Amino acid sequence: MRIHQAELPQPEFPEQTADLPEKPESQLKEMWEALCEDKAALTGLFVILFLVLVAIFGPFIMPCDPNLSDMTKSFIWPNSEHWFGTDQLGRDIFSRVISGTRISLTVGLSAVAISLTIGVVLGSIAGYRGGKTDTVIMRFMDMMLAIPSILLAIAFMAALGKGIDKAVIAIGLVSIPEYARIVRGCILSVKENDYIQAARVIGNKNSRIIFKHILPNVLSSIVVRATLGISTAVLDTAALGFLGLGVQPPAAEWGDMLGRARGFIFTAPYTLIFPGVAITLTVLAFNLLGDGLRDALDPKMRKN
Repeated sequence: MRIHQAELPQPEFPEQTADLPEKPESQLKEMWEALCEDKAALTGLFVILFLVLVAIFGPFIMPCDPNLSDMTKSFIWPNSEHWFGTDQLGRDIFSRVISGTRISLTVGLSAVAISLTIGVVLGSIAGYRGGKTDTVIMRFMDMMLAIPSILLAIAFMAALGKGIDKAVIAIGLVSIPEYARIVRGCILSVKENDYIQAARVIGNKNSRIIFKHILPNVLSSIVVRATLGISTAVLDTAALGFLGLGVQPPAAEWGDMLGRARGFIFTAPYTLIFPGVAITLTVLAFNLLGDGLRDALDPKMRKN
């Protein structure tokens, strides 16, 4: 007996619309929530935002001209008029610390931008092409890493000359090997994956594969290193300023302030304390944020 199609039993599927799992949260939201759970990283973020606001609105909140000298007011201890006191030339230290915030952050961000750009390009080329190209690039990076960064920065400053622009270039150049090695290692770990092979098969150019398919997958490592790199750049800026090779007077820079006040550590210790605290807080804030970002960007480190 032939069974018509209309007589065939129709499968019944239970309605599960009410039991479907909720749409997963966006990755950015998950990272932000993970970052908010890290109180240390959140504290570092707030300190950085405060420093950025000070750098932007500093000229409007400075009570005095940071470069104005008045020898009749030299070495005044902190009081209601001069909150951080005055230095050996009678300049208001509070105003100079605020002015130095803009310089330190500008040098730090600019130096990281230089080292990040060049380091990512060199690391991408070395990791993706391999062979002799990889050997030549990475051996040159190893030679730079063999020299302490501050000594290499001093050597660059000796060749380039003094000044804030030269300090940006010098600090940016000495940090290139760190980014190059990180990017190269990440690319070596992902370039043999199936989706990269598929991109090659369909005819994508190497540059498109690197910047569209590989780098987005290693972006978390780059972001974390760049955040930590800003703290290193701020510290190197202060070191060069302390040695008299960075920002030149009368501009206010924390390291330069420390270098010029080191002779008054016992008679006027406040001239060193406030710029020193500014350097410490800035470096600590970026380190805390960098550690928090590392945990937030790593799914294995997120709390369920």
